Amino acid sequence: MKEIIITNNESGQRMDRFLKKYLNKANSAFIYKMIRKKNIKLNNSKVEPEVVLEKEDVVQIYLSDDTIDKFREKKSLLQTAIHFKVVYEDENILVVNKPVGLSTQPDLTSKKSLVDEVKMYLDAKEKNISFTFKPAVCNRLDKNTSGLVIAAKNYETVKQVNKAIRDRNIKKYYETKVHGIVLKDLELEDYMIKDDYKNIVEIVKEEIESAKKIITYVHPIKREGKFTWLEIELETGRAHQIRAHLASIGHPVVGDKKYGKRDNEKYQILHAYKILLNGFEEELSYLNGKEIISHIDERYVL
Repeated sequence: MKEIIITNNESGQRMDRFLKKYLNKANSAFIYKMIRKKNIKLNNSKVEPEVVLEKEDVVQIYLSDDTIDKFREKKSLLQTAIHFKVVYEDENILVVNKPVGLSTQPDLTSKKSLVDEVKMYLDAKEKNISFTFKPAVCNRLDKNTSGLVIAAKNYETVKQVNKAIRDRNIKKYYETKVHGIVLKDLELEDYMIKDDYKNIVEIVKEEIESAKKIITYVHPIKREGKFTWLEIELETGRAHQIRAHLASIGHPVVGDKKYGKRDNEKYQILHAYKILLNGFEEELSYLNGKEIISHIDERYVL
């Protein structure tokens, strides 16, 4: 017999959904049969599949250890070096500096990703005791954009970070070097169309079918010869938004091979350097107003 004490990471989900994650090789018919035959109980009592689990509930599984192991696929993490640098960490959240050349999510072009590295780092550091939850990366950067990425260590933090991003309570700022001279603050408001096949976007002035609105705030920091250093704030956060939007007004990012000009820079100079956190509630309210910074001179290349 196996007893499982429900933690914050497992609470708030239905019994049957929890069991489908825990006994991830068992089919639904087997799980419902075990519940019906009282081989699976909650707090030593008969339970219905739709009951929502609460913290400190105890799930009892009256099966042999061999049977439980047979229905559990324990996924091993991809073993890889850790390439990111930790900028901020507490018991709920991890903010890292992603290098140029590392994909945020796994893709077909690379065997390593920030998601895999974060999971491996936290698994080794925290000895993660969650039965069904894995740490999650909450925001995304292009492979060749460096900078700050937020990872959540538990389910409640994932929910609150994702909501704060949706509600635009988390502000993201970038540092970049562009071709040409920018003399004043700009508020760019246009529409973007993405060609998924070519993995490229087009900026248009009018709203047309499949176009998505984008808003980019531009603040000049300093002039460097024929170039300008800018701080960028995103109102919307879409793939390639900064690079395509700046290129559309004649100021492409230095080193950008897709939307830019020919130059001697090997890597695009674009770095997510600051995150301002807000929109958190209850036990995560301590994060409100927290500013996390890692300037472009702290970026590095994989």
